[in-house]
Amino acid sequence: MSTASPKAEAKSSALPTERGELGPKMKGSDMVIAALEREGVEVIFAYPGGASMEFHQSLTRSKIRTILPRHEQGGVFAAEGYARATGKAGVCMATSGPGATNLISGLADAYMDSIPVISITGQVPQAMIGKGAFQETDFFGMTLPIVKHSYLVTDINDIPRIVKEAFYIATSGRPGPVVIDVPKNIQQQEAQPLWPRENTLRGYKPVQRADELALNEILGLIQKAERPVLYVGGGIISAEASQELREFAHATQIPVVTTIMGCGAFPETDPLSLKWLGMHGSAYGNWAVSGEAKENIPGADLLLAFGVRFDDRVTGKVEKFCEHGTIVHLDIDPSELQKNRLVQLPVVGEIKDALARLNKMVTANPIQKKFTAWHKQIAAWKAKAPLSYQVTEEVLKSQHMKDHMGDDSREVILPQYAIALLYELTKGDAIITTGVGQHQMWAGQHYNFKFPRQFLTSAGLGAMGYGYPAAMGAKVACPDKQVIDIDGDGSFLMNVQELATAHIEKIAAKALILNNQHLGMVVQWEDRFYKGNRGNTYLGDPENMKQIYPDYLSIAKGFNVPCERVMFKKDLRAAMQRMLDSDQPYLLDVITPYTEHVLPFIPAGKTVAEMVY
Repeated sequence: MSTASPKAEAKSSALPTERGELGPKMKGSDMVIAALEREGVEVIFAYPGGASMEFHQSLTRSKIRTILPRHEQGGVFAAEGYARATGKAGVCMATSGPGATNLISGLADAYMDSIPVISITGQVPQAMIGKGAFQETDFFGMTLPIVKHSYLVTDINDIPRIVKEAFYIATSGRPGPVVIDVPKNIQQQEAQPLWPRENTLRGYKPVQRADELALNEILGLIQKAERPVLYVGGGIISAEASQELREFAHATQIPVVTTIMGCGAFPETDPLSLKWLGMHGSAYGNWAVSGEAKENIPGADLLLAFGVRFDDRVTGKVEKFCEHGTIVHLDIDPSELQKNRLVQLPVVGEIKDALARLNKMVTANPIQKKFTAWHKQIAAWKAKAPLSYQVTEEVLKSQHMKDHMGDDSREVILPQYAIALLYELTKGDAIITTGVGQHQMWAGQHYNFKFPRQFLTSAGLGAMGYGYPAAMGAKVACPDKQVIDIDGDGSFLMNVQELATAHIEKIAAKALILNNQHLGMVVQWEDRFYKGNRGNTYLGDPENMKQIYPDYLSIAKGFNVPCERVMFKKDLRAAMQRMLDSDQPYLLDVITPYTEHVLPFIPAGKTVAEMVY
């Protein structure tokens, strides 16, 4: 909430030099946009409406690039993609009521994955708040559980302070989304802004340094360990600590496994990489942490959990996760310590600073152990269960593929192959976004991520429809990078209207749709746990199952977006190269079998001992 107005104090001639810079008189809407400019905002994803029109009028006079999404959810996901690709706050804007509520999934997603997003919404005039006015919702109230902080502006003079605070809160400490809700009458009022020089948020101390004694204890535990593992997550990427992580891993020779949010924090092409772990993570990554029970081979005796939150999709049955190891949990957010998994050494601290200090300690007193036997065991696990795929007889005999391919079913395109081919053609250098489902897991498995901010995915919330808007945001942020959304036909359809945004705004984000005509991940669970009984998971036309439905070729044509469909493996390489070579948004519709399951697979709430691989 906005607090007491500095209006009366602003009349003092001393204040501009003591507290900030006094600007010329302007409308509240102009003040908001000027405040964004002062924060270095270059682009905003904004959809206008009755309660936000004043902002859009101000934006017409601004140097900020305004991108009109075709749905507010597309706008907030695009702002997230921009933020994830850059580390800077992404900014979106919507009107009151339904415009604002359409932002909620994106804000919840940003909150779950700790992404800095500034959401500016118009609100009905103050006199109408609480009266059930047209397009009124209590957006401040309804977003409280899913944002890092909220503001409802009640005084025009508070705008400069609020915007400055919002960016500081969103990007400092553990990042997250911030809402600024501005009633229309505040936007239309006029006042002389006092631009603050610095933030003075009492009680907010977002950065704490890890205790020196705790860091020394970590090194002591490494010296005693025989089977150490680094388990790292999105906190490494948020803190820009990837270089420090690489130095630490190489200096200590400790293998590294990431979460999905941590993909790219450590190069997956590095011999020390175990890729990522959890429900659909690598078998060898899971064994390295929790052991291979069937063979009575123990896992890690020391787990260094840095910038992670012990998510249930990672741990499975949490008390069995690294059951016999000593666990160190280092995180900037003290609320995460001892929340999901009790650990032996909880440490609060900023991870980039902590790793830099650990590296200095290791340089001064190198780790003597080489962990040779442990590396040999991990190599054996990698050889035993690599992330591989093959065309099975089940796929070849599938009526679904026969309907689409006839006698050429041996030319079937497995989704894993399509992703591996994309990795080859892009030389592993593209930014990848995804929707949510099987394609998301396969993208994580078969595209080897080498650098941070390369894999942008809705990890904690699992929001379908995320992929293509996020790709647009990432492409706007990184126009010289190849940006591809690896998506499923179900997930892509949820925000298909953003093809119009990409075309009109000339955003050359590509979409690779792995089209199996089904909600693939739900189908997989139906096969595993419901005897294959289909509960509304077929997306095609039941009266014409030989037809590819919906027809993305026609849809893309309607948006003036180049598109082609590939059904046979022999045609895929050339088609994919045409997509990559295009300087326009592009849709490649690749027909794949729905009978494929994502493996490895640890059923929810189960243990590594019950992993299917």
